[in-house]
Amino acid sequence: MSETAIEDMSFEEAMRELEQVVNALESGDVALEQSIALYERGAKLKQRCDTKLKEAEEKVALITQDATGAIKAEPTDRF
Repeated sequence: MSETAIEDMSFEEAMRELEQVVNALESGDVALEQSIALYERGAKLKQRCDTKLKEAEEKVALITQDATGAIKAEPTDRF
């Protein structure tokens, strides 16, 4: 598992670690307490992935096409 704080992870980092968590839980070779900790971390990683996807969707939504067909990106200071 990564030493990086979840809130600092990119989408790809969080997704990779989430896959590791799922694989560990599915293996059945994890003690109960560790399973609970992994499940909690997995839930946080899933939330991070959801947040990063939502941010990406919002950025894409800001890209528009004007009447001439030119593509433009609306400026934003949210990201």
